[in-house]
Amino acid sequence: MRETDSPALRDAAAGRLRRLLAAALATLLLAPAPAEAVELNPQAIEAFDRYVKLSEARIDAELARGAPFLWLDTLADARREKAHADLRAGRVVIEKLETLDDGKPIKSPGAIIHHWIGTVFIPGASLEQTLALIQDYDHHQDYYKPDVMRSKILARNGNDFRVYLRFYKKKVLTSVVDSEHEIHYEPVDSTRAWSRSRSTLIRELENAGESDERLKPEGNDRGLLWRIYTYWRFEQKDGGTYVECQSISLTRDIPSGLGWLIRPFVESIPRESLTFTLGATRSTLLARSQPAAPQ
Repeated sequence: MRETDSPALRDAAAGRLRRLLAAALATLLLAPAPAEAVELNPQAIEAFDRYVKLSEARIDAELARGAPFLWLDTLADARREKAHADLRAGRVVIEKLETLDDGKPIKSPGAIIHHWIGTVFIPGASLEQTLALIQDYDHHQDYYKPDVMRSKILARNGNDFRVYLRFYKKKVLTSVVDSEHEIHYEPVDSTRAWSRSRSTLIRELENAGESDERLKPEGNDRGLLWRIYTYWRFEQKDGGTYVECQSISLTRDIPSGLGWLIRPFVESIPRESLTFTLGATRSTLLARSQPAAPQ
């Protein structure tokens, strides 16, 4: 074994890389105001809207067909078997997606479009129990902490919700944003349902929780989250309920020259957030289904 192959040296190299990433990201995003602010430009909004339109056209076509209902069920046999084994072991199955426009990537000047799909299986949970938890937005701050700091239903009309969420994320730097979302649920039958959520307002907070807390102008901040749309599917079968979530979000781009270093780091955050959300959904429902301990 070469000296450079030793675990200690590999760990040291990984540590240096993490410190370099942290320093580079801090330099990029934590510079003194006003240098830290970036503006969400019309071209990026247009690209995101185009991406969403094409993605939703595909999603609508899938739902119209009816079967297969879950993304997992579209996978080739070997991949599907591996995914189901992971789900039975309690893991979140997650994969990066990309919607193309006539076979070509959709460019978003000054921004990055993130697109992930994830699935979790909750044994013993019914569709009714799962939807009751997901729709209990007043208590998302309890189910999904620390990622959700505050939550509230602003309005409800049947299967349509308007919701407020305060998101928190700390990875090298801390981000807190206030957001509002319009959410629609659609029951398919007694064992299946889907929902669609669109952010309608996202504003980053400065000095969150302090006496001088203030909201930054919408679309003129550090650009850590500008849009987030989610597409959920729920199916009760195999002795439990499958929960699938597809997330499309928009953040600032990485300046040229730093992309090779920082882009993988930035792109990992939406993946980790989706993994956390699905994992927390599973653990909360499992805890509710456990029998009470004898007195």
